[in-house]
Amino acid sequence: METVTKTPEASPLPNWLKGQSPDDIYRSPLEIAWTFDYLMSGDKIEDLYRRAKQDQWNSDERLPWDLAVDPSKPLINDEQDIYHRMPFFQKLSKSQQERFTAHSTAQLLSQFLHGEQGALMTAACVTHSVPDATAKLYAATQTMDEARHVEVFARYCDKVAMVYPMSGWLKQLIDATLKADRYEKIMIGMNMIVEGLALGAFNNMYRSTQCELLKQLTFNVMRDESRHVSFGHAYLAPVIAGLAEDEVEDLADFAFEAVSILAFAGTAGTIASRIDPGFMMVLENCEIDADDFFAGLREAEQLGITRQLPPGQIHSLEHLMLPALARVGLLTRRVRG
Repeated sequence: METVTKTPEASPLPNWLKGQSPDDIYRSPLEIAWTFDYLMSGDKIEDLYRRAKQDQWNSDERLPWDLAVDPSKPLINDEQDIYHRMPFFQKLSKSQQERFTAHSTAQLLSQFLHGEQGALMTAACVTHSVPDATAKLYAATQTMDEARHVEVFARYCDKVAMVYPMSGWLKQLIDATLKADRYEKIMIGMNMIVEGLALGAFNNMYRSTQCELLKQLTFNVMRDESRHVSFGHAYLAPVIAGLAEDEVEDLADFAFEAVSILAFAGTAGTIASRIDPGFMMVLENCEIDADDFFAGLREAEQLGITRQLPPGQIHSLEHLMLPALARVGLLTRRVRG
């Protein structure tokens, strides 16, 4: 599997970290929390833990890995893909069309893969920092879920034969979560915001993909993700309700900043500045002039060819994240203002 990347700059990291970027290694301020009350809580968290145990699955047995994947063929219906509906796209050579489809597919799937590694690390953080025995056990099952998700997306990306770098805004969001100083912030960042983003993205991919392997993969991953989102709601709501006002506002600020990273990702400045650097690499690898491509996007918008979600698909921020944050009390009057 080819890793599509640029040559990393030299770094002063110690020998045992050679090959790692300095931006990818940092210390966590999170505290470790032992608990010696091992009795199950008998609430929704225990129910989620038992469901998680029952619903573990083996990707080797569950998914049809023998199915061939042709990355040059569109993953989703052409009617739902803005790029394939652009008049500009139709002017490209067949070879360029196929290369663009393959590389843009790899760039999208790579974000799923990188995001799942972030989820794996944050779930492990919750396991050792949350001061509740039942929550620790549940978080351990989520850690196993995320490991499986990394496995299946890495395996699918191997079929596509390319991995693109992580989008800057996604890494910024997950890094902010991993660097948080309270387990509540990690759960807000991951179980409510990043997992909400993932749940929406996987739902939309499941409903639109023409690849049977990817359809079954996203269906099974979605079942896990729905438990992860439920854990965030169920555990944090009573915890936040018992905090002092200044602590609640601190968590609300963190949630606001995290949502802002997501909400403003790719929306500032010119069209060129809104395009992810990884996507710019897609254009370069496909020998498509970036200025021509952006002109094609503007032409498509003028013709009414947009990214509007079809019926049944989910807008993660509007339909999942903001309602969830409101339910646990993090859309405070000050934040709403």
